[in-house]
Amino acid sequence: MIVIVNGAGGRLGQEVLKAAKGAGHSVVAVDKSGVSPESVTYRDLADYTGAADVVIDFSSHLATAELIDYVVKRSLPLVLATTGQTSEEKEMIFAAAKKVPLFFSANMSFGVALLISLVKKAAEMLPGDDIEIVETHHNHKADAPSGTAIMIAGAISDTLGGRKIVKGRNGLSKRERGEIGISSIRIGSVVGKHEVMFGDGTETITLTHEAHDKALFASGALRAAAFLVKKPAGLYDMQSLVEEYDA
Repeated sequence: MIVIVNGAGGRLGQEVLKAAKGAGHSVVAVDKSGVSPESVTYRDLADYTGAADVVIDFSSHLATAELIDYVVKRSLPLVLATTGQTSEEKEMIFAAAKKVPLFFSANMSFGVALLISLVKKAAEMLPGDDIEIVETHHNHKADAPSGTAIMIAGAISDTLGGRKIVKGRNGLSKRERGEIGISSIRIGSVVGKHEVMFGDGTETITLTHEAHDKALFASGALRAAAFLVKKPAGLYDMQSLVEEYDA
């Protein structure tokens, strides 16, 4: 594959470059700073008009409009690995997915996608259990709860027909029956850990995913790219990958 990496100068962008070249793919580096590990780095996507098979974006949600315009005009698949999109930007993404294959996920870890698949199965089998999610990240992470924790809670809620999600606990009111709780911990240099607990008062089942290196998000994005280039126009995510393995 010929992979255009947008945001190639950032830490994750650099990891994608390394993973892609390690897998034998060709890379094109794009970064607003004009700086990346590659000898040639384009400042803007529009500056590159050569051959390409897919675009992987690890820049910022602020680049959404530019990205969408570029991939639609060139009919290129897009792996969108950023978060924080506004409702307007999400509408752009959904509209573009009608024209090109577009992979959009709050977390590029295949392991997290597998965790969600297992959690949904557990929720189906244990609908009466108390369900709590505990997520732990490094002390520089700004958002709490994490986008991944919200994604997990949403998957459980949907599986159970729409359950209330409580983000953090304080005060004197007791836990309501059926709600899904999320607690956040910020400490040290933890890359990311998500624990999903099911308890009925007699036993507790805990499903856990722990990230040890941010490089896993780069390898996940590359796996998504290889998956996407074979697909027709549409909106895909990590669950799409898991479902393909199950098929």
